Amino acid sequence: MVSSRRRWLGSMAVGGVAAAGLGLHAMHAPGGESAAEGMSPRQALDFLQAGNARFAAGKSTEPHRDIARLREVAPRQTPFAAFLGCADSRVPIEIVFDQGFGDLFVTRIAGNVAATENIASLEFATQVLGAKVLYVLGHTSCGAVTAAAQAAPVPGQISALFQHIRPAVRAAKGDVAAAIRENVKLQAQTLVEASTVISALVADGKVLVAGGIFDLETGKVEAVEIG
Repeated sequence: MVSSRRRWLGSMAVGGVAAAGLGLHAMHAPGGESAAEGMSPRQALDFLQAGNARFAAGKSTEPHRDIARLREVAPRQTPFAAFLGCADSRVPIEIVFDQGFGDLFVTRIAGNVAATENIASLEFATQVLGAKVLYVLGHTSCGAVTAAAQAAPVPGQISALFQHIRPAVRAAKGDVAAAIRENVKLQAQTLVEASTVISALVADGKVLVAGGIFDLETGKVEAVEIG
C-alpha cells in the first residue's frame, strides 16, 4: 500500500513537471526557494508564527507578493509549510501568516476537515514538495462547526461535512468555541492516522504537525496543542 501510494505521488510530480515541459531534475534546480528553506520543521513553525505576529500587529512585510516572485517560482515550487484550512473567505492563509507566492501549500475546505482529497494533496505537499510543517488551521465563528453542532437540516451536500466534525462537537459537549478547538485536534490526528505517508514523515522527524485557531477579531493565531 505504501509503495503503491509513493509511486502514485511520484507520477504526479513527474507528470506535473512534464506538463510544464521540464525534466524531473528541474524540480530540484536552483531558484524559487522559499524564505524558510533549509530550516528545521521547528524553525519553520517559528517562522510561521513570527509572520502571524507581524500581521496581527499591523506590521506585515508582505514578502514574495510581486510579479518577480511569481516568475521566480514558476518553474517549480518548494513550500516550507502545508495547510489544511477552512474555506471561509475571511481566512486567507498566506496573508494571515505574512507569506507569499511559493511559500505555503494550502488546501481549504469548509470546517477544515481531513477529507480524502485533502489528505492526498497534503501527502503530495510533504512527501514530494518537501513541506516541513503540516498545519491545521481553524478559526473563530466557524460556520461549518456551528452547523454541525446545531444539526439542523441543510440543503444539498453540506451535511456531508458533518460526519467529520460531529466527533469534535460531542467531545466539546455542544459548546461551539470548544468544538472548534477539538476539531483542529481531531483533523490533525486524522491526517496522521489515515495516511501512512504523513505518519512516516512525522515519525522520521521530517514533518511537524501543528494546529491553531485564527481569531477573526484580533488577527492572531492561537496555537492548539496537538496530542
